[in-house]
Amino acid sequence: MPVRQEQQSAPILSLGFSPCPNDTFIFDALIHGRVDCGFRFREQLEDVETLNRMALESVLDVSKVSYHLLGHILKDYLLLRSGGALGRGCGPLVVARGQVDPATLAGKRVALPGRYTTAALLLRLFNPTLTDFVYLPFHEIMAAVADGSVAAGVIIHESRFTYQEYGLHKVLDLGEWWERETGHPIPLGGIAAKRSLGREVLLRLEQGIAESVEYAFGHPGEARPYIRAHSQEMSDEVCDAHIGLYVNDFSRGLGSEGEAAVRLLLGRAAAAGIIPPWQDPLLIF
Repeated sequence: MPVRQEQQSAPILSLGFSPCPNDTFIFDALIHGRVDCGFRFREQLEDVETLNRMALESVLDVSKVSYHLLGHILKDYLLLRSGGALGRGCGPLVVARGQVDPATLAGKRVALPGRYTTAALLLRLFNPTLTDFVYLPFHEIMAAVADGSVAAGVIIHESRFTYQEYGLHKVLDLGEWWERETGHPIPLGGIAAKRSLGREVLLRLEQGIAESVEYAFGHPGEARPYIRAHSQEMSDEVCDAHIGLYVNDFSRGLGSEGEAAVRLLLGRAAAAGIIPPWQDPLLIF
């Protein structure tokens, strides 16, 4: 679909998200002008922990961030209701070389996919006595566990579908633990936007991202080239499984259930001293 003349002259906002299939699926229509919220976007595709650190420095206007990191940036950013990853059966996994009791990991080194990831937050909430962490890019964690560099690792993204190829075993599903503990779906990552953009712009962004999600669901084939351009090492089957796991109705909009889950996660993190308490509004009102 060609970009209309009014889109060509629209203001440009910087937008960060990961190259993972769920994010490229969600943002394809917005980036390529298939939906129009009155802005053009300069996209920056980075791994989630890089995006987290960029958000800490307030680099991007709009960015996918871990919900853990969101708790550290609420003075400057708020959460958009659309475009995020939140659901059931999609949480991070703890893997090890054999069948290991999670209680025996105390005092042992565990690999995490970034200091500010929700995976790191969930593990700390699950067992606050774990303190010996090494932070690695998410795609390096399985190899580190397999070669014995660490006793266990927390894996995310497409690693959920491939860890058995490394001879690893699932020790714990942190998403299942959270759902059993709270009854809520697990909030993994959301879209943060600068408060300084103003309410009107923020509402247009929120609606535009929701429309981009709807367009992707309605025209899945149109996003395929963009998805494959950034996930060439994955098979089509893994790409489709990734999208199916992380893109759902909560990606269209959090709704009351999703919002309650986010508030509970951040509340527990603040109570544990992992993120600071906050008073600024979380969402656009």
